[in-house]
Amino acid sequence: MELVEQELVNLIVDTCNVSDPLPEGYSRDAPLFGPDSQFGLDSLDAVEVAVAIQKKYNKRVTDRNVMRSLHVLAKFVTN
Repeated sequence: MELVEQELVNLIVDTCNVSDPLPEGYSRDAPLFGPDSQFGLDSLDAVEVAVAIQKKYNKRVTDRNVMRSLHVLAKFVTN
């Protein structure tokens, strides 16, 4: 699962042009989007990430809860 999570971090960083590295001790259960996002991502970024996931993993994100955290998103793409 950690490999998939790292792939997703790379996908998010590349897709959303995240310039700052993730904070030390980043929590895989932290929100991916919104004011508490450790990536600094907003709702427009969520759309871009959903499209990138569909292209890379051939999985359509139809439930926004799937993208609530890195851990949940990794479970989604591996199932």
